[in-house]
Amino acid sequence: MMANSPHPARVLVVDDELLIRWALREALEAKGYAVTEAADAASARRALVGHSQPPDAAVLDYRLPDSNDLGLLAAFRQLAPAMPVIMMTAYGTADMIKGALDLGAFRIVNKPFEVQQVVDLVAAALASA
Repeated sequence: MMANSPHPARVLVVDDELLIRWALREALEAKGYAVTEAADAASARRALVGHSQPPDAAVLDYRLPDSNDLGLLAAFRQLAPAMPVIMMTAYGTADMIKGALDLGAFRIVNKPFEVQQVVDLVAAALASA
């Protein structure tokens, strides 16, 4: 739960790999979070603008079928400026990492990763929001 909030924190998990989304959903829900999944940038955008209550945090893959740059992170910053975003990538070049941090990413996690590491980062991100 978020501080001073009666509802469980909402986390958007964006990754085109079903097993990653499933593993993160299972681990986050076990900690009491409400999880929404998106497999591509278009559905991630819809999850932000299509709900009366947008996510409280997002876990976002860098490369998606319809997005392979920092454009989706930039869109997230415009649509939900205060929402912490944890980036996941197997393509973490120095330029990509600097660009993500410049756009306000909370953290960048390299794939493969330990699921618990991401769950802990979500909790830290929500605590800092």
